[in-house]
Amino acid sequence: MDDTTKYVGLDVSKDKIAVAVADEGRSKPRYVGMIDYTVEAIRKLMKKLGEPELLQVCYEAGPTGYGLYRLLKSMDIECEVIAPSLIPQKPGERVKTDKRDAIKLATLYRAGELTPIYVPTENDEALRDLVRAREDVKEDELRAKHRLTKFLLRNEIHPPKGTRTWTAKYWDWLDSLKFERSASRVTFQEYLQQLKEYQQRLKILESEMEEQAKESVHAPMIQTLMTLRGIALITATSLVAEVGSFSRFQTPKQFMAYTGLVPSESSSGLTRNLGEITKTGNRHVRRLLIEAAWSYRYQPAVKGELKKRQKGHPTNVLGVSWKAQNRLHKKYFRLLGRGKESGKAIAAVARELAGFIWAISREADGDVQTT
Repeated sequence: MDDTTKYVGLDVSKDKIAVAVADEGRSKPRYVGMIDYTVEAIRKLMKKLGEPELLQVCYEAGPTGYGLYRLLKSMDIECEVIAPSLIPQKPGERVKTDKRDAIKLATLYRAGELTPIYVPTENDEALRDLVRAREDVKEDELRAKHRLTKFLLRNEIHPPKGTRTWTAKYWDWLDSLKFERSASRVTFQEYLQQLKEYQQRLKILESEMEEQAKESVHAPMIQTLMTLRGIALITATSLVAEVGSFSRFQTPKQFMAYTGLVPSESSSGLTRNLGEITKTGNRHVRRLLIEAAWSYRYQPAVKGELKKRQKGHPTNVLGVSWKAQNRLHKKYFRLLGRGKESGKAIAAVARELAGFIWAISREADGDVQTT
């Protein structure tokens, strides 16, 4: 009876899965074939390949999501989802087919050359979908604003002097506009209506995010992160949705590396050169941290909305929040004093803010940690 481990590479598309197997040892991987992407076909294939405890399966992360991963896990089969950007590439490799990709996955997986990603739970994934849906609508809203303002500019229509854009007074002015030509009137009305529709969608999505921050399994962590300056409801919910479990990072440096805010390095011998930030990892988290970091330009203080958000939280959590305010504020102006550009200084503040987020997440879990 064959009791050796089989390393299975799956090249997954919407309707089909290409399958290759590399047996334990140094034998040449073999291509099994193409199957339909259905539960029945997958179960039949795995049963044909061997016992669940002898199978190690991998496939690339992609638009098909994590349904295949969860199906294999339910069958007690070990499975990992691979980061596509970290798959080794041979120089000069120009031919790419499903068969070749499956064989390559099986070969590299057996050799331990592939990097798996964190697979979110179904609750994590649902919250992430909600957060990214809001991001999409926010981008649509910005485009709609640009279309409307550029239309007004082309027609030399300007708001009254002293009226700031998108204030209540500005909206009243938009609603009062009249056009002589019907073509211009219809164009303006459509642009305006489209913008209002996007804003209504935002309200619906943000209302659900508020509910998630109060009632969901993620609520305790969201509310804890909101004790930090610059991290209110939207940012805290988005961070929790993107990261999933902070406990998977054993040190703050690991979390900083995940954000892509650590400097790149090119060193040889006694020479050590640090370059721009790596920008690897989760770009959504990186953007959120950079946006939040700008608030640390201001003098440390606990007032207004931040004071409300901190009400009722334990002193150890509030202690981390206050330490972050003092340390990051000083860091920003210290870097400016050294001649650093404000953007680079903010990136450095955002990197250290990631460390405080890691620390405060540990405090929320009951672990006493320091940054």
